[in-house]
Amino acid sequence: MTTSLQGGQSAAGRAAAQDSPLAGQVCRVAQGRGDAHDPARVPGLHALSPASDATRFGAADRRKKNDLDVLEMPSIPNPFPELCCSPITSVLSAGLFPRANSRKKQVIKVFSEDETSRALEVPSDITARDVCQLLILKNHYVDDNSWTLFEHLAHTGVERTIEDHELVVEVLSHWGMEEDNKLYLRKNYAKYEFFKNPMMFLSSSTYPEIHGFLHAKEQGKKSWKKVYFFLRRSGLYFSTKGTSKEPRHLQFFSEFSTSNVYMSLAGKKKHGAPTAYGFCFKPHKAGGPRDLKMLCAEEEPSRMCWVTAIRLLKYGMQLYQNYMHPYQGRSGCSSQSIPPMRSISENSLVAMDFSGQKTRVIENPTEALSVAVEEGLAWRKKGCLRLGNHGSPTAPSQSSAVNMALHRSQPWFHHRISRDEAQQLIIRQGPVDGVFLVRDSQSNPRTFVLSMSHGQKIKHFQIIPVEDDGELFHTLDDGHTRFTDLIQLVEFYQLNKGVLPCKLKHYCTRMAL
Repeated sequence: MTTSLQGGQSAAGRAAAQDSPLAGQVCRVAQGRGDAHDPARVPGLHALSPASDATRFGAADRRKKNDLDVLEMPSIPNPFPELCCSPITSVLSAGLFPRANSRKKQVIKVFSEDETSRALEVPSDITARDVCQLLILKNHYVDDNSWTLFEHLAHTGVERTIEDHELVVEVLSHWGMEEDNKLYLRKNYAKYEFFKNPMMFLSSSTYPEIHGFLHAKEQGKKSWKKVYFFLRRSGLYFSTKGTSKEPRHLQFFSEFSTSNVYMSLAGKKKHGAPTAYGFCFKPHKAGGPRDLKMLCAEEEPSRMCWVTAIRLLKYGMQLYQNYMHPYQGRSGCSSQSIPPMRSISENSLVAMDFSGQKTRVIENPTEALSVAVEEGLAWRKKGCLRLGNHGSPTAPSQSSAVNMALHRSQPWFHHRISRDEAQQLIIRQGPVDGVFLVRDSQSNPRTFVLSMSHGQKIKHFQIIPVEDDGELFHTLDDGHTRFTDLIQLVEFYQLNKGVLPCKLKHYCTRMAL
């Protein structure tokens, strides 16, 4: 760097001098070149201010004296390095001077399923996973990697899962100004279920190669046609001759790089679909419903199989990385800047036994689980004997009313929702085995209903009240197994299959933002 300053002019300076003599003069002055002070060598300056030889010699003496004074003074950094053509210019501007923050911020609005919303000011490079973590922290929820951001397009009646690694601002940039689109936050237990149980979705163990009949909506028409489709790495194809796989009979339908796959919410009503299990391909910059390539499956397992395979082929290894490393974000809300989630701290807890004179660590997981259940039941029994309004313990006749009210604060209980609403809620949050909720029965106001998913089908079980010696119990098996409240019932079937097709694993909940 020192050699370039003393030995000659930089390439940028020579180029500037060729284009403009005045620019070359300014450049040489900034570099400290002596010949830059000679106006005779600068045509523009010589023509404008001619001078005699004596004047030039007097000026030269004064310049030498000034140069000596400058050498004795401490060096002052150049406040305008961008005006200098020296090779050091780029170093000064890029390395030594502070850089302005190029991360722009934007306000986004996220909705919950109860239509409450919250506005967030986020940077332009924030991911969907980071937005979920921010809202989970603000609402004090447990992060189990199932909270998901959804893109809901109201004018077309479709929505999709925004993958954890996608940039939210980039997704919003594809929205039109007049469109009433929304971002929703809710659980999606089926998001990574493929990695836990791959045979539930796909029959191939190597890579997803799906083929079968689907209903396709003809472009520009209202009619639907049943066609045999083939899913390949390069895109989705359909056969023009029955179920033939020959290349000459395959016709291209849609690719994955320039479009996203969406689930249809009201395909029968808005698009005249033959079934309610529709999905579609929407280009990134589509104008409206006419740009959608609509498809429809015969049942929900088939639709989930197709959509899951398309996601795997579109994103590949990125989905597996999102599943294995859910807390590694790319923006400023990554795992390094966000404190640990509650789920991480709870996993680090150690089971202790304080019943004896000395405390001990419970190393057996089965013993630790049974102790936790016993403590929970003991705590609830004490809660039933809490003081009433007049300062006296609750009477036995009032214990049933107390037990009836305990379940209303549980996240899995949904008050007064219909059978169809319960089915839609379970489907939206992922119809994997064990997803459940408890609701009031619409046919009998005294009973409750357990709605759960098994085999990607929604099943409903009535919880019947049983009275014995003035005490009210709840049962699912005609009184063979009785529970004093719904909390005990749910916890029992979370540990035991009983009369249910599988254990209760994931509860449907709604986050109020």
